[in-house]
Amino acid sequence: MDTLSTTSVRTAAPARVKARRAPAMAKMTCIEDLRRVARRKVPRAFFGYAEAGSYSEQTLRANVADLEGVLLRQRVLVDISRRSTSSTMLGERVALPIALGPIGIGGLQRGNGEILACRAAQAAGVPYTLRTLAICSIEDVAAAVEQPFWFQLYVMKDRGFARSLIERAIAARCSALVLTVDLQVLGQRHADIKNGLSVPPAIKIANLINMATKPAWAYSVLTGKRRTFGNLAGHVRGKARVKALTEWIAHQFDETLSWKDVEWIRSIWPGKLLIKGILDVEDARLAAKSGAAAIVVSNHGGRQLDGTASSISTLPRIADAVGSDIEVLFDGGIRSGQDVMRALALGARGCILGRAYVYGLGAGGQAGVERAIEIIRKELDVTMGLTGVNGIAEIGRHNLVER
Repeated sequence: MDTLSTTSVRTAAPARVKARRAPAMAKMTCIEDLRRVARRKVPRAFFGYAEAGSYSEQTLRANVADLEGVLLRQRVLVDISRRSTSSTMLGERVALPIALGPIGIGGLQRGNGEILACRAAQAAGVPYTLRTLAICSIEDVAAAVEQPFWFQLYVMKDRGFARSLIERAIAARCSALVLTVDLQVLGQRHADIKNGLSVPPAIKIANLINMATKPAWAYSVLTGKRRTFGNLAGHVRGKARVKALTEWIAHQFDETLSWKDVEWIRSIWPGKLLIKGILDVEDARLAAKSGAAAIVVSNHGGRQLDGTASSISTLPRIADAVGSDIEVLFDGGIRSGQDVMRALALGARGCILGRAYVYGLGAGGQAGVERAIEIIRKELDVTMGLTGVNGIAEIGRHNLVER
């Protein structure tokens, strides 16, 4: 699970450790560069948590491969001097059509990771989404940034806790609520079990030794605000120990979650609601009727139902079915600005980044996330130019090679 004991971190870190100099971000020319650095700097268990998919990882691989299989149509002798990547998402102006999505244990990829990622997003002019099971709490992030952010909600069996999360998001002035609907049961991720991120978590000597070889990481985590789930602090009474806390979380995913719960959430939440985890046309139609502002076409990054369709392969059908009724966002396999262009051409209004910015966080903290966003922006800008496009609103299927 998404947690680490204070004892194990302190065991891994020397008594006095200074953060090593971050790699020169200017030398990171693509997301894969950031991935390689993150793999070196972040302990194996936590890098593996961000990297892994469920079961055989068939869907994880398909997300990336199917995006790469969408061919862009090159155009020449078109005036592209007025290019701009700016757009709107949920009615708000954004510098480019992406948002940083909800990711697990960001604060264990780098100390205060959620705060650093939110600051990077806001500096770049794009939304950031804080996860329910984040390390930093809603209040931690709100106190550390200047602008509102999105909050991702898991509806757990304890509806009182779910209500309290929504009320805390309202108090923090969160600008959108992202309801994740594809985690009623937890898909098995083999890498997490092997690395000790199981229920209950297993403290492995090999992991402690590996952490001890990452002094800059250990220093950042030890000096961060928290090392366990901040949004649960004070709620899960009598369960301060990591083992008990993770067991409580594992039993809170609710198999009874239904469209009635969406109605209940809308009765409490006064702002914009996104439904994340839509992979079927009929579900998309139901979401459009629910009053939500947007859906996110997503298979949870290949971390839930293995063997299902890639997100990009389902996007065109969903966009065709509901695109005029509800805003359609895309999540799953984005690793480049070209991928963003592909998703936009197939009907998405914007894209949600996950692993792409997590690699930046692990590689260089806030500077690494800023670099990840800038890489995506530059790649999108060049791709627009070489396909003869000046504005995001111009992008469509005519920008793809017919197959």
